[in-house]
Amino acid sequence: MKKIITGITALLILTNCTKEKLSDRLLAEPDHNENLTAKSSAKIHKDKNTIRERFSPPKGYEWSEEKPGSFGYFIENFKLKPYESQILKYDGTPISTQHLHEAVFDIDTGTKDLQQCADAAIRMRAEYLYKVKKFDEIKFHFTSGDLLSWNDYKNGTRAFVNGNSVSFRKTAAFDDSYQSFRNYLDLIFNYAGTISLHKETKPVAKNSDLKTGDILITPGSPGHIVFISGVCKNKEGKRLFLLSEGFTPAQSIHVLSNPFNPHFTPWYDLDIDAQETKTARYFFKPTNFRSF
Repeated sequence: MKKIITGITALLILTNCTKEKLSDRLLAEPDHNENLTAKSSAKIHKDKNTIRERFSPPKGYEWSEEKPGSFGYFIENFKLKPYESQILKYDGTPISTQHLHEAVFDIDTGTKDLQQCADAAIRMRAEYLYKVKKFDEIKFHFTSGDLLSWNDYKNGTRAFVNGNSVSFRKTAAFDDSYQSFRNYLDLIFNYAGTISLHKETKPVAKNSDLKTGDILITPGSPGHIVFISGVCKNKEGKRLFLLSEGFTPAQSIHVLSNPFNPHFTPWYDLDIDAQETKTARYFFKPTNFRSF
């Protein structure tokens, strides 16, 4: 469970994966299949340390180009931990399911049970905006609807919650350090979730618009998010996608394998008009792609 401040249970009842009853839509784990990757036509370069370098597209496909400086470029070139790294929980212990991912992002999870599913997407988006110095765009809503920006937080503004009411007051000194930024994100993780992130993003209108950085989301209870972390296409224009996620309890952000298609794993065939979309550990019904 996410740690929350006494007296705000009503406010947080729908804010995170833990409270959204993920188990309602968890998929039964497929059999452990050590030969899954070996059957794939997509080669994995185990000595490489970014998504784009490590994962070759399946035979007949090529990587789609992302514009340097874009959110998609940031994700595809984000550093990965060494191949076969385990998914670790916030307390440093490994999760029990270690056969449904193909890579682990080299980014901290924090030491509290905060950075879960929606938070993983928020983290990647915020880290990108921080890196490219688009500080004015770093702002996220609480599930209550209240907005807190990084600019306000670094200038000393803090949130005060009384029941279902949130107020903001300047109570701290200016601090624009990276540690202050991480403290801001932990606060966002505590009060934001799939519902607030759904409202902050826009629907993807057609398959050809899907791109790296877009999210597949079920808001509410239950709720979950995965985000697109790579796109490839063939000569006919058919496209395949890599998917990544955080999960509950808070754990390493990771690239999912595709246990449903050994020939293409870890790539997924996605359709915004599909009635439902199955990912390695969760199914989304309805299919709901959105973009920042």
